Amino acid sequence: MAKGRKTSLKAALSSQQSRLKKKQDAAHAAQHAEQQGKHAKVAQAKGKGKAVPRAPTIPFTATDRILLIGEGNFSFARALTVEPPAALEYLPARNITATAYDSEDDCYAKYPDAHAIVTVLRQKGAEVIFGVDATKLEKYPALRGRNFDKIVWNFPHAGKGITDQDRNILSNQLLLLGFLRSAASFLTTGPVPVVVKKKKPKSGESEDEGQDSASEAGTSNSVAPRGSILITLRNVTPYTLWDLPKLAKSPPPPKQANEPPNPRYIQLRSFVFDRKVWKGYEHRMTKGERVHGQGTTGVGGEDRMWQFCLKD
Repeated sequence: MAKGRKTSLKAALSSQQSRLKKKQDAAHAAQHAEQQGKHAKVAQAKGKGKAVPRAPTIPFTATDRILLIGEGNFSFARALTVEPPAALEYLPARNITATAYDSEDDCYAKYPDAHAIVTVLRQKGAEVIFGVDATKLEKYPALRGRNFDKIVWNFPHAGKGITDQDRNILSNQLLLLGFLRSAASFLTTGPVPVVVKKKKPKSGESEDEGQDSASEAGTSNSVAPRGSILITLRNVTPYTLWDLPKLAKSPPPPKQANEPPNPRYIQLRSFVFDRKVWKGYEHRMTKGERVHGQGTTGVGGEDRMWQFCLKD
């Protein structure tokens, strides 16, 4: 019996020692993992400190003829004309045509700073046109027969105040389709622009999908490329539900027999639209308030610009 008890006790101790060793090994492993994690965070922080920030994408050249749509208070036109980025230092003001949907009186009433901005633009030689519907550009004598290298619409919105989300989405999709259809005939012709892709990010780095080089490369044979359309939206719901890329690349067939079909576009790229690049630019809502106002629509996302050219 004594021998049996000794054997039983030995087995119990051995089992207890084994469990203790496992606990110690687990504790050591956890401690080692924690230390490795701290080292990794320090190394990552050091790496971030040394990383060269990405140059913002400037989708224009100094020779572009630019048509701006839905300008609101004309602060983007001012940024292009008065204090442009270095790459656009020699962009002539006469190359810029800025339009607004509102009449001149309504514009000044809605945006108190617009009158002073428009005065500066005209003094510099830029063209300013009021009362322009983006879906019916062909109806304006001042635009007929003209072509542009870039047609730009920053933050388009139907501004109908529709509370039902599905109907709101539809109204803005119809607005975009109308604009893409109308603007097509005002784009310059030529070969498809060549856009130089950035290197893929290393493992662990975030990837800015579709992000391209800081400037357009033109074409391989130095011939002026065809014109392109640039549209900026918040890259967050509900704007992502508008599905801008699909509307441009694969538009739905017209609902009425007498309605012309929408042209098809090629998506050249999309990239972060950095407002800090455009000095003095303020995104204004259709009712005149600064972006976001008192609501939360669009909060949490990034500004993103999509660039399209007509498909052959």
